[in-house]
Amino acid sequence: MDHDDFQPPEPIEGLPEVPPEGEHILWQGRPDWWQLAKDALLVKWVVVYFGFLAIWRGLAGWLSVDANRGIAAALWLIGIGLMAAGLLALIAWIQARATMYTITNRRIVMRVGAALTLALNLPYKWIASADLQVRKNGTGTIALDLLGETRFSYIVCWPHVRPWHMTKTQPALRSIANAEDVARLIAENATAVTRSTETTAIAETAPDPAGIAAE
Repeated sequence: MDHDDFQPPEPIEGLPEVPPEGEHILWQGRPDWWQLAKDALLVKWVVVYFGFLAIWRGLAGWLSVDANRGIAAALWLIGIGLMAAGLLALIAWIQARATMYTITNRRIVMRVGAALTLALNLPYKWIASADLQVRKNGTGTIALDLLGETRFSYIVCWPHVRPWHMTKTQPALRSIANAEDVARLIAENATAVTRSTETTAIAETAPDPAGIAAE
């Protein structure tokens, strides 16, 4: 008996189907999970927030009651902060493991989603520009500004989107290693596809030399 409840296995990791003839994979990668935790889930700011609360409550308890009460209050908040940070880090790790970014000579494919998995196929002809943001450690995010009316759900694609661009969602390769090299690869292939398209268009619109000679 056939069942449609299960998604068929990927023929190539990160791709829903085997690439057509003439298309080949140039690069594949995942987000750096710790950098993703800091960039998308703001785990560093959660730690700072609970650290501030722990210091404030500890001093308040110390001054109003005694040192033991202050230390107990501070430790309680530190424990909550560590649990929150640990949960966010776990979510980032799961998201990173479920993600595969693929760059071919014709398109960018983003297999994303831990609970709801989907694959975004982005041909280079859809991409108006790519914005690169690089961290000091070499990791970075490449946000893709799409042409025309192409739209994706910000919530469904999160965290693989450019933050706060909700009106027109920009899919993004988040927190990847060697981001500058990957951005250069995208630029080179997008340029090659554009030139090829322009050459084809010129060839199709050019007059037939045989027809001109006949006239």
